[in-house]
Amino acid sequence: MNAPVQDGLHGQPHAIVERDGVRYTLLGTAHVSQASVDAVRDAIGSGAYDAVAVELDPQRLQALTDPDALARLDLIQVLRTGKTALFAANLALAAYQRRLAEQLGIEPGAELKRAVLEARQRELPVHLIDREVGLTFKRASSKLGWWGRAKLGSGLIAALIADEEVGEDEIEKLKQGDVLESSFGEFASESPELYESVISERDRYMAARLRESHGDAREVLAVVGAGHLQGLAQHLREETRAPETVREELESLPKKSDFPWFTLILSVFVLGGFAWGFWRGGIDVGSDLLLQWVLATGVLGAIGCAVAGGHPLSILVAFVASPITPLHPALASGTLSALTEAWVRKPTYADFMALRDDVQSVRGWWRNRVARVLLNFFLTSLGTAIGVWTGGLRMLGKLIG
Repeated sequence: MNAPVQDGLHGQPHAIVERDGVRYTLLGTAHVSQASVDAVRDAIGSGAYDAVAVELDPQRLQALTDPDALARLDLIQVLRTGKTALFAANLALAAYQRRLAEQLGIEPGAELKRAVLEARQRELPVHLIDREVGLTFKRASSKLGWWGRAKLGSGLIAALIADEEVGEDEIEKLKQGDVLESSFGEFASESPELYESVISERDRYMAARLRESHGDAREVLAVVGAGHLQGLAQHLREETRAPETVREELESLPKKSDFPWFTLILSVFVLGGFAWGFWRGGIDVGSDLLLQWVLATGVLGAIGCAVAGGHPLSILVAFVASPITPLHPALASGTLSALTEAWVRKPTYADFMALRDDVQSVRGWWRNRVARVLLNFFLTSLGTAIGVWTGGLRMLGKLIG
């Protein structure tokens, strides 16, 4: 239940929870409101708090306070470590926030940034209590089926390239909700699995982080989106498990089978088909099966790379890699062609700095070298996947014909 209005809170929604000798003042903010920025500034300036906690993770804080951080990114390392999809998700979030900032005249999350700067200016401890966006995205994705992941991906792509104004209804929801939830569009409200990962889990996570990180402070101000206020207060009051246990549970990813069953089955089918062709039909039939597989996967993978505006060497790598990588669990044609593209046409500082603006137009995706590497990865992978099904079906027709 909300406590009486306190000095410095400007009538903003808030709750006070006392636990284990610590009083937590939870200040619910709108991520697109100047009134929330003012409330944060005055609350910290009142001198009533020993520590400040904010709904941020280190990566999001860096994006808010260090605009040049993106330009220092090692894109090749992102590709090598398999974080391309997560990079694209973060880029989609940044593009959505940029649209809001341009439309409303205030940077989404400005009150969170103000909380950190005001606390540091007064030499108060600052605790970042939100879960990393990458972990949230991975946990959400792991709970969705194939169709759900496709819708999630399409929603992120739409956030990247959309340039129309954000609707009034969406803005009103954002004032009482969460910017991460809003960036996924209507899919978040339609998908219980996504809502659980994006909102409910983060309520529990932030409650655990508050209990875990307060240190010697006895008066803690926690600045969070208004959409988290009720759930966060509830978990802060009622959770009985150790905060470390809750945090570790919500940072883990669902265990998947380490054995690459699909790759094994595909490899047995393809290689077995080649062997059967050479054994039963001789060199003519075997060579024909091999040629059809190479052409189906290689040509379509290369076409995907070419559509992405890939360098001729990247296209050649896509053609060579696409027939092979589907049979190897640790290789991906999209990764290899994108690595080649990033090596041949190394993105410049200007490409990184212009990235958030360029990805909001179709032409900008092909003009910006960073965006073109991402296109290379996704379109080469898509072409190879289509080629696998095309080549596989042709081979099956030959084998049973």
